Amino acid sequence: MSLQVKGLSHITFMCKDLEKTSQMFKGVFGAEEVYCSGDKPFSIAKEKFLKVAGIWIALMEGEPVEKTYNHVAFQVSDQELAEFEAKVCSFGLTILPGRKREGAEGRSLYFYDYDNHLLELHTGDLEARLLFYFDKDRRN
Repeated sequence: MSLQVKGLSHITFMCKDLEKTSQMFKGVFGAEEVYCSGDKPFSIAKEKFLKVAGIWIALMEGEPVEKTYNHVAFQVSDQELAEFEAKVCSFGLTILPGRKREGAEGRSLYFYDYDNHLLELHTGDLEARLLFYFDKDRRN
């Protein structure tokens, strides 16, 4: 019997201001706060646990990271992308110009949070992307 990963456990983001970042996750992603360590950290720092679409997001107090293209993408509906864009802007976050895309790939909204984590709101899914790529390969 081979070993298998069961799924995604959690994503951890280091952030300078736990409260500010948790409010951004609640406001943009509709996150639910399920734990706050307060002044009694059990791990390496003060932390908050949030849930976004069933995904455990751990926010830990620490220094911001350097900006890179490493990112986490959350799937949203195409019809709601403009509303999400307004939410992102309401938190004073800057939306980045996206890369050139074909329509079949879906649309994306990229932005850095307060601690330089690149986040993406994406309207596509893996199946549609693969169909597009395989179809494009056959045409070339």
